[in-house]
Amino acid sequence: MDSLIVFPENEEQLTALKAVMAAMKITFEQKSETYPAHVIEGVKKSLRQADNGELTPYTGIRSMLNKA
Repeated sequence: MDSLIVFPENEEQLTALKAVMAAMKITFEQKSETYPAHVIEGVKKSLRQADNGELTPYTGIRSMLNKA
């Protein structure tokens, strides 16, 4: 059977969807798209580096691993 991924736009839509699925006895799983703090901090750090011009161009995996 296929699965669906839905994107309600507000709390009212989310509540209505959950009520309909419960009434129809459809099993569902709710997940939020919250990222761990270390991921958020890493993104912020990368954005600061980009703003300061501290960019390193990608030239290949070997150079990234210092095995050029």
